[in-house]
Amino acid sequence: MSTSNRLISLDVLRGLTILLMILVNTPGSWAYVYPPLRHADWHGCTPTDLVFPFFLFIVGVSAWFSFKKYETKLSKITFFKICKRATIIFLLGFLLNLYPFFDFGSVRVMGVLQRIAIAYAFGAIICLSFKRERILMVLGLIVVGYWALLYFGSTTDPYSLNENIVRKFDLYVFGEKHIYKGFGIPFDPEGLLSTIPSIATVIIGYLIGQSMSLETEILKKIKKLLVSGALLSFTGFVWGYVFPINKALWTSSYVFYTAGLATLFLALLIYVIDFKGYVKWVKPFVHFGTNPLFIFVFSGLYVKTISYLIKIPSKEGEISGYKYLYENVFIPLAGNMNGSLLFALTHIVAFWFLCYLLYKNKIFVKI
Repeated sequence: MSTSNRLISLDVLRGLTILLMILVNTPGSWAYVYPPLRHADWHGCTPTDLVFPFFLFIVGVSAWFSFKKYETKLSKITFFKICKRATIIFLLGFLLNLYPFFDFGSVRVMGVLQRIAIAYAFGAIICLSFKRERILMVLGLIVVGYWALLYFGSTTDPYSLNENIVRKFDLYVFGEKHIYKGFGIPFDPEGLLSTIPSIATVIIGYLIGQSMSLETEILKKIKKLLVSGALLSFTGFVWGYVFPINKALWTSSYVFYTAGLATLFLALLIYVIDFKGYVKWVKPFVHFGTNPLFIFVFSGLYVKTISYLIKIPSKEGEISGYKYLYENVFIPLAGNMNGSLLFALTHIVAFWFLCYLLYKNKIFVKI
């Protein structure tokens, strides 16, 4: 399988992940969302809980192919590139949190882009510093060490929302004002301590990318991915009985379970696109997948702009542009629940059109 074809499969997986991200992040109303499009309340895993780990897995796979031209070794050049990229991504995430009020006194420090930056930086440096056997050892130390950290870090219920050490650590480092409060109490699902196991997700992606490269026959490549994916998911599922699968804590069982599913899905795409040659359907996903960072930041800025800066008069007084669109356009069309879903689907189409224009004009926003 040629490099270009392999990367098309990866772009499609990345595009599908971005599409699902927009779908779950942009409902017309958070009061009306179908259960599969919500995160698990605490323990468990819904389709929505696959979005972020899939993206970090893709970051790892992409890192393997990206650094092949540098002989996959850590050097001054690769170290500088990694640090520069991670710093820019982290700052973009922080600025996105600040927008539009730029209140440094209560800004959330961590977030999705911040976690991507840290996980990418440490994951890439580890993978470029060691050979495969040592990388596997480091991976084991991360997932087992994180389990021990959580288990021994609480004297009561180590995996509960209130008592976990992840929350205590982030409160100590950042303070209550700078932590996400969507769980009803200060707790950050993209906190600093729980970013440690997300590095393992990147590492697994890197190792899967390496495994793909080592196999030249496409069917053998697919079989290898299927076996690896099944083993990873089974390990995570079984481990979940004693170390619950939990996205908010990014538990080690969650790392293996989701990385396994991502591997299986990548194998399916390679089979459909590269082995069977069904490629006519992939273009929209490639459009999303070739500008993921841009569309993530743009969608975040867009939602915040129409939510906080655009105010429209109504019978209730002024309401946000976001609420106005949902209540005056989409509810009349499809009702509360389906209108909320239609709102998200419409934004997917709008954002895709923007990605299409960038793709058509060969504009790829990269760091």
